[in-house]
Parts: sequence; C-alpha cells; structure tokens
Amino acid sequence: MTRRMIIMLVAVGVVFGGLYGFQLFKASMISKVMAGLANPPQTVATVRAAADTWQPQIEAVGSLRAVSGADLSLQVAGIVSDIQFTSGATVAAGQVLLKLRADDDIAKLASLEATAELYAATLKRDEEQLKIHAVSQATIDTDKANLKNARALADQQRALVDQKTLRAPFAGRLGIRSVDIGQYLSAGTAIVTLQALDPIYVDFYLPQQTLDQIKVGQAAAAKVDTYPGTSFKGDIAAINPKVDSTTRNVQVRAVLGNSDGRLLPGMYATVALAIGQPQRLITLPQTAITANPYGDTVFIVDKKGEDALVARQAFVKSGATRGDQIAVTEGVKEGDTVIVAGQMKLRNGTPVTINNSSLPTADASPVIVDQ
Repeated sequence: MTRRMIIMLVAVGVVFGGLYGFQLFKASMISKVMAGLANPPQTVATVRAAADTWQPQIEAVGSLRAVSGADLSLQVAGIVSDIQFTSGATVAAGQVLLKLRADDDIAKLASLEATAELYAATLKRDEEQLKIHAVSQATIDTDKANLKNARALADQQRALVDQKTLRAPFAGRLGIRSVDIGQYLSAGTAIVTLQALDPIYVDFYLPQQTLDQIKVGQAAAAKVDTYPGTSFKGDIAAINPKVDSTTRNVQVRAVLGNSDGRLLPGMYATVALAIGQPQRLITLPQTAITANPYGDTVFIVDKKGEDALVARQAFVKSGATRGDQIAVTEGVKEGDTVIVAGQMKLRNGTPVTINNSSLPTADASPVIVDQ
C-alpha cells in the first residue's frame, strides 16, 4: 500500500469519525432539550419557616348576658298619665319612669289615712280617761285594734297606689319605650327594657375534658365581630357544678368589663382561655400544608448546584391553628424555605423558580372585611 493510499484512508476515517461524533453531540443536545421541556421550572411562592411563641388556649363561642336585665311592666292595669324617661337613657336605681292614672286610689288612701288619724286621737283621749278610771281597759283595747286595722288598710291602699308607679329596679340603660301617654295598659304589658351593662356576663360551654384546665378567677378574653381586633378582658366568674348529660359539656360564665357600654346582651362572642405555659413552635401559613391519605406534607426548596432550585416533599406533623397560621411540630426546621403556593404542580425533584410578589395571608388574628 502506497503512502498516498494510507493518507486517503486516514482522511476518510477522520471524516466519518467527525460525522459520527457530530451525530452523538446532536443526539445529546436533543436529549437535554427534551428533558428540559418535560420538566420545566415551576413558579412558586415561599416563606421562611420561623419560630413563634404561642400560648395554649381553649376557645369557645358564647353569648353575652346582662348582669341584671329585665323587661319592665306593671302588675296592675290602668291608663298612662305620665312618662318620665326617654328611650336609651341611663337611669339610677329607684328612678320614677312611668305613672298610671291613680286619682281614685289616692283619694281612697286619703280617706283611710284620715280614719287612722281619728282612731289614733280616740286612743290618746281614752288613755287619758283611763288614768281617772273614766273608761275601762276593754275600751282601750278596742281603740288599739281599731287603730291597727285602720293603719293596715291605709298601708294596703298605699301599696296599690305605689303599684301604679314604675320605678327602675336597678341602675342601667333603658331600651326603646313601647307605650304612650293616654294608652291603656293591661297588667304585665312590657313598657321598656332595662339592662345593666357594666360589667357584663358571657356564657359559653366547654367539653368535660377541659374541667381540669379551668378554674374560677382564670383570665378570659372575648372578641365580637362588631369590633374587629378588639379584645375584652375578664375572668371566669362561675362554673356550673353539673355537666349536661346529653352533650357532656359544662356551662361556664365569665365576667367582662364594659365601662363604655359597647357590649350588649344577646351578642355572640368568641372566648379564649389561656392554659398551661407558652410554647415555642414553628409556624407556617395553612396553605403550606397539603393533606393526602398518607399524612400531611409540605414542599421545601433545596439548592442543587450553584443556582438551581428544586422542590423536596417532606411529611410533617401539624398542631394547633391560629387564624391563617398552623403550628408544625415535626418535619420542618427553623429557617427552611417552604412553598406556600403552587404545590399542585410539584413532585419530588421538580425545578422551581421563586416569585413572592403575591403571598397568601398568614395573620394569627384575621379580620373579615365586608366588601
């Protein structure tokens, strides 16, 4: 074989080797592109797991009740002659609110009082006569009985007159009056409601399992949706000594300060009772937790290489919730980057890109705003 033929063979081998290498490089590049298309990076939102101190507490829904409250009425019938209050006014105990027409009863009372005065004068005169033996002891005894009877009749009539006057049985705030001057009222007709608002009770029920965690004097806090973000402080005033045999719940009453009168009887409130010692827990937005038949999971972002980020699925144990937050007792460490939005398109090892321009709320005390 000549030198020229050898050179030609080598040249042909180089050409074919180059073509083969180019084909291998092309196939490798196509494979990488296809892999990238099959598993593209997914955009997610994340938060950094942080530790927070939570006070364990028991929550219940209760109803507000006035310490003293009544729908005022009179026990006798009559026509309204005088109204001495305005709707919504604050009144003192014993203050006169309304009077019924009582002219006949007052006149009869005057007659009975006059009769009693006459018997009193007769008794005094006969007692002087007894000293000189002008009358007998029997006469004195009769005079005393007559005077006693006359005074009793006057007291009876005075009570009847008093029944036609409505007075505030205790201090408080009046409601809206439902009667007018000149109106005939039957006995027992509701005239106006009176409520003592400071302090105010909140009654609620707790499961029997909590009895060893509550006691009289324990601090309580109540919230009502009328005043978002406001907590009304108080303490437990009484615990019912009987557990309901149907629900196995026990009734508890707390007393709350209400000097400004914002809380009204009949409102419902959420009551929180602090129990035990504060605990330091890892907390996350509730949207970070994904439930499945095998247990709760979260996706944690890990670094892969210099710049690449991938999602790693981790099983967790969750604890108490508070507003938009949830406590995680196992599976997440403080400082972990946890995905809170976009998990539905993830699996182990999925590449991710982070965009935290819009994060889910994570408020421990969210406020519902009507729009």
